[in-house]
Amino acid sequence: MPASDPRVNHPTIWPATLWLVRHGESAGNVAREAADATGLEVIDIDVRDVDVPLSSLGELQAAALGKWFARMPEKARPNVVLSSPYKRALRTAELILQHGKIEPVDPSVPIIVDERLREKEFGVLDRLTRRGIVSMHPDQAEFRRMLGKFYHRPPGGESWTDVILRLRSGVEMISREYCAERVLVVAHSVVVLCMRYILEHMTEEQILAIDRETEVANCSVTRYDNDTSRIKHGKLELTEFNFVAPLENEGAAVTSAPDAVAGAK
Repeated sequence: MPASDPRVNHPTIWPATLWLVRHGESAGNVAREAADATGLEVIDIDVRDVDVPLSSLGELQAAALGKWFARMPEKARPNVVLSSPYKRALRTAELILQHGKIEPVDPSVPIIVDERLREKEFGVLDRLTRRGIVSMHPDQAEFRRMLGKFYHRPPGGESWTDVILRLRSGVEMISREYCAERVLVVAHSVVVLCMRYILEHMTEEQILAIDRETEVANCSVTRYDNDTSRIKHGKLELTEFNFVAPLENEGAAVTSAPDAVAGAK
């Protein structure tokens, strides 16, 4: 890092601002809602989860969020953009960048793709509705009921704690490489919640209570600002959660359906 870089000897170890954004509505969200409404066991989606695209509404939502960022003062907008490699998240990041007048610190890599930000993997429960899980994998349904969703790991899939484990190194990377920057992360609802768990030092009970009470909306904004007034190296303080006014202001519908492979809540 060059000596002229403002991050050298900077008194904080955190970004100035950190935004966590769930991707726009996806074709998987739409397919899941249709499957639940008609009582199907399997969600009708014929591509792997990583390749599920945004719906037409999802594209509008992402563009609306970009326009909201564009109305910020230049020095308040994100200057680092990280994204899940999943197409729905990456396309959301691209549209935010396109409409947001965002100038990345490194123009040669406008969007940094990081696999640690990917969706939770559901293994044998992939593409199944709640009805499908109970019908096809009753043992897993019962095991999940007994163990709880935080620790339950379906065969071939991940638990919430697995997601948290991979995200911890991502948080360390953000702290190490982007202190004092303005960082936008575009990912998935479980990533938003698990990042809150890490950054706010939550318990299982606390994060699951939030999960029960709130569906993280598509293209909603969760924001942290660095408070250096009380702690030596600063602390990220939550200032917004599940904020959807940017969509409402642009007339884009607000949606919050789980993804196609989300299984039961």
